Amino acid sequence: MVFNVLLYISLFVFISGLIYKIYKWFSLEIGFSGRDISKSERLTACFKGIIRIIFSSKILILIKVFILDVILQKRILKEDFLRWAMHMLIYTGFVMLLLMHALDSFITSNLFSEYYSTLNPFLFLRNLFGIMVIAGIAIAIYRRFIIKVPRLKTNGMDFYAIIILIIIIVSGFFLEAVKITSFSDFKRMVDEFSDVSEESDLNALESLWVQNFGIVSPNLKKPFEQQTLEHGSEVHETNCAMCHSSAKWAFTGYFSARIISPAALIIDQLNFSIILWYIHILACFAGLAYLPFSKMFHIIASPISLLANAVMEKKKSDPANIKTRQVMELDACTHCGTCSLRCSAATAFDALGNKNILPSEKMISLKKLISGKKTSSEELKAIQEGICICTNCDRCTVVCPVGINLKELWINAREGLLQRGHPEPLLLSPYSFAGGLNQYEQPAEEYCKHVKSAKQNAAGKFDSLIKQTSLSLNKEDIEKFSQLSGDNTFSYCFSCQNCTNICPVVCSFDKPEDQLGLLPHQIMRCLGLGLVEMASGANMIWDCLTCYKCQEHCPQNVNITDLFFELKNLAVKNTRPSTITDKVDGTFK
Repeated sequence: MVFNVLLYISLFVFISGLIYKIYKWFSLEIGFSGRDISKSERLTACFKGIIRIIFSSKILILIKVFILDVILQKRILKEDFLRWAMHMLIYTGFVMLLLMHALDSFITSNLFSEYYSTLNPFLFLRNLFGIMVIAGIAIAIYRRFIIKVPRLKTNGMDFYAIIILIIIIVSGFFLEAVKITSFSDFKRMVDEFSDVSEESDLNALESLWVQNFGIVSPNLKKPFEQQTLEHGSEVHETNCAMCHSSAKWAFTGYFSARIISPAALIIDQLNFSIILWYIHILACFAGLAYLPFSKMFHIIASPISLLANAVMEKKKSDPANIKTRQVMELDACTHCGTCSLRCSAATAFDALGNKNILPSEKMISLKKLISGKKTSSEELKAIQEGICICTNCDRCTVVCPVGINLKELWINAREGLLQRGHPEPLLLSPYSFAGGLNQYEQPAEEYCKHVKSAKQNAAGKFDSLIKQTSLSLNKEDIEKFSQLSGDNTFSYCFSCQNCTNICPVVCSFDKPEDQLGLLPHQIMRCLGLGLVEMASGANMIWDCLTCYKCQEHCPQNVNITDLFFELKNLAVKNTRPSTITDKVDGTFK
């Protein structure tokens, strides 16, 4: 009765958590949204997409990915054999225990008509799978706490997952050990399942079980006469062999039984097996109920991520499905740290100490952010810094063992922060960059929206100064600008417009002059003519993506992007209080 109540409660919590997770997949979104897509539209698009895949040649891709990446975990093996061994041991061992042991009345007993948990090969396999999980956990502890893999962070959920698994497996081993040594269990089985009634037969059978099956008897002690053991063996074959293999096949349980054998009689008298049973069952049910809300949920979400990313394409897939997939990918993350190990911006973490710079930690913060959980201004700033420092090198996506398109997540997350009105005042270029990466997925007015917001935010504290002073420079200051920037390559420009034609910002608008003021080649000519004031007033220098395409394609080797940086630095420098006094005598610093 108690077992059934606990089972129903844990199943209810698990199913409720699963439904809640799926609901979030179809209701939340990350970043920029070209149009609002309802939950029902996303759900419908998902079902249509699944049906199309099933009845197309892409089903072969799914089968291949399922075998190689989900079952055999080829992606992890490619990165690190030790981590692959850890995952395979835990995953295979736990899944087999779940199917063969926890669900034996539904699966194993239906597959094998003569199934008993105390018979081989089931007795041996249960112990084998249990020791596989323990070995996997040992490797996990070794990697995290002994060799300390670089940039692999351990949080509360990592601890909870390890602790729950250890409790489930270890309590299972000792529960089996107590049952092996239990004399009262032996007496109960003899009374309920055998026809043994003669005193001599009972003594002989008991002697055999003490000798070979590990029970601890209050009546009989080793050694026994060979004749008694042979008699006991005959009784055993007649009454017990059909449902009991030798306990020695349960190698972990039998080993544990030998350890507790000196106290076995006391343990038996105290019915300690009941306590262990409740610990084991409660740990199993707690793990089941906690699974949808923990890191362990990735055992469901990660295979879905691998399969979805194998058949989805950004330009061809339904935008509704892409939104759903991106939210689901947050749950698919295993927090393995592979992306952080390969991250090209991770050196900034070493310098700044902001864990949100590391991709694997950024996933946790991003999940919290889009879920609408309360975030302090300090946390938001740290998240924003971590997302904006990203260099979009795509190394994280390439090595992710569960196939998450991380680069796309960071791009959308940047856009999402901008749309929510959180521009970064320290650096405008990354915000232009974020928009530029999405230039074909959003209308031109949206492209300008966040850049304008960022500029206003940056200029906010300089507003009064901007009204009191001018950013203008005399024409003769062209030489001073060259000296300050250390760069006079603008003088090489002959207005071929190669820089303007290649510029992704210019390409974002039908009439770029209206939005940008001056185009890249025009800014270079302004500098060449000494019109520094005009050049510094162009929106183009603030909207620049710093992608360096203009500079790379310039036939005259003009350092266009670097000069844009100098113009921005000069513009900000001449709005600071200290520069007002400096400009009285016509100089600038």
